[in-house]
Amino acid sequence: MDHGVRNGEERFGAYSDALAEVIGHADREQPLRDYCLGLLMPGERKSVEPMAALVAPARVSAEHQSLLHFVGQAPWSDEAVLRRVRDLVLPALEREGPITAWIVDDTGFAKKGTHSVGVARQYCGRLGKQDNCQIAVTLSVANHTASLPVAYRLYLPEAWAADPDRRAKAGVPDEVTFKTKPEIALDQIQAAHAARVRPGIVLADAGYGVDGAFRAGVSALGLSYAVGVQSTLSVWPPGQEPLAPKPWSGRGRPPSLVRRDHDHRPVSAKALAASLAENAWTVVTWREGTNAPLSSRFAAVRVRPASRDYQHSTPRPHVWLLLEWPQGEAEPTKYWLSTLPDDTSLADLVDIANCAGVSSGITRISRENSGSAITKAEDGAASITTPRCASPPTGSWSASGPRFPPQPPGR
Repeated sequence: MDHGVRNGEERFGAYSDALAEVIGHADREQPLRDYCLGLLMPGERKSVEPMAALVAPARVSAEHQSLLHFVGQAPWSDEAVLRRVRDLVLPALEREGPITAWIVDDTGFAKKGTHSVGVARQYCGRLGKQDNCQIAVTLSVANHTASLPVAYRLYLPEAWAADPDRRAKAGVPDEVTFKTKPEIALDQIQAAHAARVRPGIVLADAGYGVDGAFRAGVSALGLSYAVGVQSTLSVWPPGQEPLAPKPWSGRGRPPSLVRRDHDHRPVSAKALAASLAENAWTVVTWREGTNAPLSSRFAAVRVRPASRDYQHSTPRPHVWLLLEWPQGEAEPTKYWLSTLPDDTSLADLVDIANCAGVSSGITRISRENSGSAITKAEDGAASITTPRCASPPTGSWSASGPRFPPQPPGR
């Protein structure tokens, strides 16, 4: 046997043994190893039936039932497995460079039926459209070499959360309540911060960046962010801010909230972009594309976010508003907010903002290639797809000859 193959088998064995230590019961150890092996083996479908045929061709029916029970019924802790994966893989990841980013993203799993937990007609990034699917909110840590998912949470739509019959039939725990995707993501970030995961700049698309509470929660932890926002975002242009509280009349409680009036109001990000002079826009190239370098026109201005600031006693802090307006387009196409330092260059802002899309795409592709494993109520079995994304064994496959994992019969 090739040394690289043998080394891969040994590493896979050590990896699965480490996961088995937190799986909770000895009867689950072999199904865990078989499931991880099935994820690593070739094959387009990663549901338990075709995986059973690959890992145990002589006893497909029994293996199918074993994997089905392990994934769908066995009460192991998804969070405990993810913690063990993080402890195993992070040191190897950090040997390639320090963690620079925490990537918030969601992954869609297309579904045909209506009984899988959380399935609903909603936007599915994998399909690029609204369709029947499940959504998992994820947090990954990344450097310039790779990314590692450290948190998964199945999004339970409000229609599911408020339906006791569906909850009971699917086994959704009583303590699981409806939370928006940004709320789930913020919980994950707070948990990673509490676990002292090495910090990085938080990257997220506009599905999360538009949520002011999410942005405020990230800042409260002392983390910087670069997040997508919408053109309708309300901001105070450079040099402007809300009015001071009204003078006290001597009656009642002294006014304490900032204010705006008819002639002194914030503007939308889109309106601010349209008001900028031509020389405010600069062509920036941020990375090599498939056929040519990727470049576009950008502008960056320091603004104060204005959304509901009249409910506060002080103006919101200054942040960067980064705008992209490609030449030939009728209006700007992308908007970002970032709490990076005020001396950050335009080139760095562009590079980091575009990394949000590139990095989340990489983590999404890695997870979706590992197949849908979200079948358990609430937690799901999503954490054991992680070996496909960033586990040590994947680095030791042979390019030719005998391979680990083994090929299916007939290949």
